[in-house]
Amino acid sequence: MTATRLPSWLRLAAPIAVGLIGLALWFAYVASGNAPRMLPDPAAILSEGIQRFPLIVEAAAITGTNALVGLVAGSVVAVALAALAATWRPVDGMTAPLVAMLAVVPIVAITPILNTMFGASSQFGRQAVAAIAAFVPVFVNTLRGLRQTRPVQRDLFRATAASGGQTFRFLTLPTALPYLLTGIRVAASLAVISALVAEYFGGPSDGIGTAIATYAKSGRAALAWAFVGGGIVIGLVFFLVTSLLERVVARRLGAGRPPA
Repeated sequence: MTATRLPSWLRLAAPIAVGLIGLALWFAYVASGNAPRMLPDPAAILSEGIQRFPLIVEAAAITGTNALVGLVAGSVVAVALAALAATWRPVDGMTAPLVAMLAVVPIVAITPILNTMFGASSQFGRQAVAAIAAFVPVFVNTLRGLRQTRPVQRDLFRATAASGGQTFRFLTLPTALPYLLTGIRVAASLAVISALVAEYFGGPSDGIGTAIATYAKSGRAALAWAFVGGGIVIGLVFFLVTSLLERVVARRLGAGRPPA
């Protein structure tokens, strides 16, 4: 039994309607006088966001750059180690404890150490935190993808005298690529969150996270929430770009497969 496909207009209207209902409830809650002092109404947040738009964009560029550098660096190292672990069992045994350790590293605890280690004027500590967060999902998914090829498929390539490079290009890589892209999509959100959190604990006095903490402490709630909106936009951009990349690659791989 197949599920009923919703009309395109309904799929677009449903999230808009939910958002409008959420805004209406937010306005009503603030207007009731029972809302906390640090929760202004959306109109005040929007007004601050418009007035301080250049500052928000500048801070978002710094946070986004740190998240992007961490995502790229963590993904590259993860793919390289996953390839080695999939090829040589001893490497797999050595990397397993490392990955398990990184998976449980408390970002809040390690961030002040890295920021202090690399100095108050360096963004490297924040980028390192984002890289650590991105490493684990990319490694796990890539390693799983590299191990998805079946023995009969590899035997078929050997029977046709395919070289190791050809086997990797036409069998292993296409099989592992969807898993890799899924890992990157998950890691993108983690990199943004980690970069934001890292900005709370030392380092240069810039970025979305630092601005949120500064304005929240000074009681400027609407401006702090405006910067929260900037952080949400960064996360959405990373998520949408990686999701689009995943979809494009999936379509190309599907188009390149022979018909059943």
